[in-house]
Amino acid sequence: MVQVRVAGVALDSSGGHVILLKPMEDLSAEGRMVPIWIGEQEATSILIAVEGATPPRPLAHDLMRALLGTVGADVERVDITRIDGGTFYAEITVTTGSGPRVVDARPSDAVALASRTGAPLFVADAVMEEAGVPAMLDGVEDEAEVVDEFKKFLDDVDPEEFGG
Repeated sequence: MVQVRVAGVALDSSGGHVILLKPMEDLSAEGRMVPIWIGEQEATSILIAVEGATPPRPLAHDLMRALLGTVGADVERVDITRIDGGTFYAEITVTTGSGPRVVDARPSDAVALASRTGAPLFVADAVMEEAGVPAMLDGVEDEAEVVDEFKKFLDDVDPEEFGG
């Protein structure tokens, strides 16, 4: 498993939303990123959490966090575990009074919840190998520039190329 962070949320050329996951130890603009296409609502939810903004009313992922807190559970970690037929799979490990529990989740929901709780986010080595794309951003050092350059890459990429 490789620990990652949300490097950003971008739009592809057809208006699809993509979360960009980049290894924590790779703070440069080089290396690999894992793009995962997600829905608009999930993208908005992740952006709100990453930017530390407060929505006027709780979003679904805020409700998840509140429910977990109410029952005394904590999000221990989130893992992007595999790709099957172009679909990414994730697991949320929750610590409860009776021990850890692993819950199957969509990656977008898992990342949104991790972004709200501060839980570490991991990508399986096999997923990084299969879905990771070269950052292709030589000479770019600023995170905003990384996202801008990746948006340029997305203009020419076809999501079907990541179909597995």
